[in-house]
Amino acid sequence: MHKQNIWFINHHALTPDMSGGTRHYDFAKEFVKRGHKVTIIAASFHYAKFEEMKVYEENQNYLLENIDGIDFIWFKTPAYVGNGVARVKNMLSFMYQLINTIPKLNLDKPDVILGSSVHLFAVYGAYRLSKVYNTKFIMEVRDLWPQTLIDMGISKWHPFIVLLGFLEKYLYKKADIIVTNLPEAHRYIVGLGIDKKNIEWISNGVDLNNVQYKEYLPSKTLTIIYTGAIGIANNLGLLVDVAKKLEARKEIEFQIVGNGPQKMELIKKAKTMHLSNIEFIDAVPKNEISSLLAKADILYFNLKDSPVFKYGISSNKLFDYMAAGRVVIFSASSPNNPIKEAKGGFSIPPESLVDLEKAIEDIYKLSIGERKIMGENNRRYVEKNYSINVLVDKFEQIIKKLKEADV
Repeated sequence: MHKQNIWFINHHALTPDMSGGTRHYDFAKEFVKRGHKVTIIAASFHYAKFEEMKVYEENQNYLLENIDGIDFIWFKTPAYVGNGVARVKNMLSFMYQLINTIPKLNLDKPDVILGSSVHLFAVYGAYRLSKVYNTKFIMEVRDLWPQTLIDMGISKWHPFIVLLGFLEKYLYKKADIIVTNLPEAHRYIVGLGIDKKNIEWISNGVDLNNVQYKEYLPSKTLTIIYTGAIGIANNLGLLVDVAKKLEARKEIEFQIVGNGPQKMELIKKAKTMHLSNIEFIDAVPKNEISSLLAKADILYFNLKDSPVFKYGISSNKLFDYMAAGRVVIFSASSPNNPIKEAKGGFSIPPESLVDLEKAIEDIYKLSIGERKIMGENNRRYVEKNYSINVLVDKFEQIIKKLKEADV
């Protein structure tokens, strides 16, 4: 296909030297390898660590960088902690700077602008830029705003929810095409009056160069590792509880790797229980995740039972787990289950301590060969279905379809 100038607008985009998901960096790197020009526009305040990642001069509100051939534009946005008014202010600041600063930077006209719904204000900013540059606008749906917030218990009549609902429908109608990373999200979007032919599914995935398979060489200890965000949705109190149940089994140990609002509470809980078989480790940069996952016998994927997941899941962490080639315990209520499809582990109901303990015991009883086969199944499955190469092939076809519509 002809070479394109592509903009990804994602408030929370990250690079591999930071901890967190790198969806757009991974896509952009592959696009650049194929000869396209890519710019990622993001904020430099980390959404989970609640800290600034870049250094700005006085009165400077943006930075330009080229990282691995990708042009990055970072905006300085107000600090916040948690999910209150300060976070909304941060979102609005990002949107305002998108709309008002980007057109002043003398950038080459993009062929397509993608706005990612880590929140809808960023997508609105992307739409406004698409009108400034008279170019194609893709709306990427990652979280279903505001439905996700409603499913989490916020009233649908809350003024902020009403505003998001209006903005959501407006943007769906303005998008030239809608890309979602959730496999069943089309059911929700079609319900808002959008034609299904304008909706495409491109999952999250994994750069197989970042998570290289290392042969499974078990030790005398069975190590269960969780990596990622430590929040309410991750329900990691259950992992602490099962560590308590198995504390007499000195050959079984647990690691929770990451940061988040529930971390200190979990550490306190483990201390209160006097547990010596569970360790808490700070989040590691994406480019260090491979060596960490290779130390696991079992990788643990868990989500609290919630209506939020009824349209499926698309977790970067899960695809990293699969690429590592280890047995996975999948504990989530979701219509899609890559671990079951790959025959790469054990699937159990969420929030069940009994089932979690049994799954660990069952894996412990497996032979080394049986564990290795499950891990290799995961690796092969993710190579075939969720590698960045495969996903960028799909993205190129979408862009080609948009350009051909103009002919």
